[in-house]
Amino acid sequence: MSKTGAVAKHGKRVGLEIIGWVLIVAGIAGLILPGPGLLGIFAGMVILSQQYDWAERRVEPVKKKALGGASDAVQTWPRILFATFCALVTIAFGVYWFAQPPAPSWWPIDDQWWLFGGWPPGITLVLSGMFAIGLIIYSYRRFRGSPYEEDED
Repeated sequence: MSKTGAVAKHGKRVGLEIIGWVLIVAGIAGLILPGPGLLGIFAGMVILSQQYDWAERRVEPVKKKALGGASDAVQTWPRILFATFCALVTIAFGVYWFAQPPAPSWWPIDDQWWLFGGWPPGITLVLSGMFAIGLIIYSYRRFRGSPYEEDED
């Protein structure tokens, strides 16, 4: 293998590892914050499983949890409506954050801390809400009426 080929292969490996770890960290955050936490962890584990045996062993249990959660979320109309409402509220917050209105009179801290971060958090919130709506649609089409069941081995 040529030197440039080895460098490219090493660069690809490092890039995939970075993406895998970022998805896992974002997934962990998504368990607490609004977002598809288990799906993020699953995606990160799938990427890392290409490089690490420990990740490969953990992909299947995370996949079962993620698909089970996606299935459970669309089995009743109240769950579907609540998930859709939360996604739309997240988008609304993103639009509000992106607009950067002035701090209200009741805001007790310096105005520079109102909607801290500028427009990037607003875009992130909008994209997260859109991603959530996409996942709701996907889960509805895939699991509604036939819940995900774990394979019995």
